[in-house]
Amino acid sequence: MILLEHHAPTFDLFGLTFNGSNILMTTIAALIVFLIAVTATRKLEMRPTGMQNFIEWVVDFVKGIIGSTMDWQTGGRFLTLGMTILMYVFVSNMLGLPFAVIVGEEHELWWKSPTADPVITLTLAAMVIGLSHYYGVKLQGAKEYGRGFFKPMSFLFPLKIIEEFSNTLTLGLRLYGNIFAGEILLGLLAGLAVNGYESGILSGILGTIGAALPMLVWQAFSIFIGAIQAFIFTMLTMVYMAHKVSHDH
Repeated sequence: MILLEHHAPTFDLFGLTFNGSNILMTTIAALIVFLIAVTATRKLEMRPTGMQNFIEWVVDFVKGIIGSTMDWQTGGRFLTLGMTILMYVFVSNMLGLPFAVIVGEEHELWWKSPTADPVITLTLAAMVIGLSHYYGVKLQGAKEYGRGFFKPMSFLFPLKIIEEFSNTLTLGLRLYGNIFAGEILLGLLAGLAVNGYESGILSGILGTIGAALPMLVWQAFSIFIGAIQAFIFTMLTMVYMAHKVSHDH
């Protein structure tokens, strides 16, 4: 199907190859989150309305996530991190749902969900795991934190190292797999109409009618999945943070 025959737009700079779509979409997602935050906090009132209501709900929601994983005295410092991850991952998950933009004869895919690329999700996961180690050392001290890898028995050290890599992979690939699968199915459904019009106007109309309802249903389901995946990513981030900053690590 033509919607699946696409390639990532790439360019070389300083001897490195960059994915133009990833750069564009991660920037757009970051700008949307920034604009939401600025709009919601520009005029704070004692009786919140509009966007301030939304951002306060996000604050309370993330506080609940943190409170379920660690005490507030320790976890309060991660409130901003949790809010940023929750909103950024959710917005990123949503960007590719309404449409995809494929440009040129080489079918370069420019507009998509950035989280439908494993490079993006694994990078986010690596940043989260890296931050968890940073705060573990910062709050416990390097010596005490290092001892945690040899508890309760020293021979478990290799397994704990493997665990760090597996946590990174599962955190990133879980998000990627769910979002990528959703966009693939939307592409297949949209292909019914596209390929139908290539075969004839009647086939195209029938294909459009046949694909319309399943697309609406799947888009609604994809919004739900995107929200759940943003929640799961944020929850696991706080779980990993709690595990690293606790003294029984």
